[in-house]
Amino acid sequence: MSRGLRVSLGVLAIVVVAVSILAARGQLTWRPSALTADAEDWTPPRTPWGDPDLQGIYNYGTSTPLQRPQQVGDKQVLSDEEAESLQADIARRLDRDRRDGGAQADVSRSYNDVWMDPARMRLTADKRTSLVIDPPDGRLPPRLERQLTPEEQTARAAAEMSTRRFNTGFQESYLDMDVGNRCIIRRRNEGGGHPYLPAIYNNMAQILQAPGYVVIYAEMIHFARIIPVDGRPPLPENVETWLGDPRGRWEGNTLVVETTNLNGYIWMDDSGDFYTDTARLTERMTMIDPDVIHYQVTIEDPTAYTRPWKVAWALVRETEAGFELIEESCREGDRSVPNLLKLGRKLYFGATWKNR
Repeated sequence: MSRGLRVSLGVLAIVVVAVSILAARGQLTWRPSALTADAEDWTPPRTPWGDPDLQGIYNYGTSTPLQRPQQVGDKQVLSDEEAESLQADIARRLDRDRRDGGAQADVSRSYNDVWMDPARMRLTADKRTSLVIDPPDGRLPPRLERQLTPEEQTARAAAEMSTRRFNTGFQESYLDMDVGNRCIIRRRNEGGGHPYLPAIYNNMAQILQAPGYVVIYAEMIHFARIIPVDGRPPLPENVETWLGDPRGRWEGNTLVVETTNLNGYIWMDDSGDFYTDTARLTERMTMIDPDVIHYQVTIEDPTAYTRPWKVAWALVRETEAGFELIEESCREGDRSVPNLLKLGRKLYFGATWKNR
């Protein structure tokens, strides 16, 4: 293997978010992902009312990054040798039970392996270099720039100042804390279904079905998406919600979910870019064998991106006997919000605040 390729693979490993290596030690496994011709011919079981039965608990974690690192160039798929080298490097880099690197590195690993999702250690089965499958370069299309109105400029400046206060630990009010930090709703993609992007933990979702409905219950902040599949019309355009208005339909064995009416406050990814209120997300979920759903999402946002883009990977059934998805304990009994406010006000604003 050339030195340049080793460097490229090393960069690819660096961009992967830290996760557990427990399941990766001693064996090399891949995350299923590919929708093949044989998979399209497979017939899933049916519910009593005749719909394809997708019900179960699934994990959508993978270490394959959203975008293809630029250092990899046009390489869409890794060879077996390259993938094995990359996954071994990931296992070494992301071991959060390591004790090398000194005290600072040790503190940064305070969320050790017990908190991490082992599934995030594995590449997709087709060993792709990105979850983005279109554009062909594996990267998000350019965003459109436009002149902001005075009101938008004021709102953006206020939001940036609020973010700065949060990042420095000097919160002025609870509004400086993201709704995700307060466990109200997840503004990032993880758990929201726009799309279900892999994270360091809580990459689980339970699919439930009833006549006319599909429900996807996410482990992250225990949010349930209730998706009508009974042909009802979407909400009026002026009714916007945090996670949008999903409407589903069946195309053969594929569940197609179109989501509109987003309010423009949901992050596209951890870079901080947002969808706009013109975004349309089309998810396609196809059961390709008894334990795998091929998951593909097309994102169209004509006021934000120069063109639509697509991502694809797998939802893999949890087959452990007795496994169940329980409610995430997020802020129950947590005093961090009032404590952070008191500390920030005392240190930054020089005021004395009573314990409330």
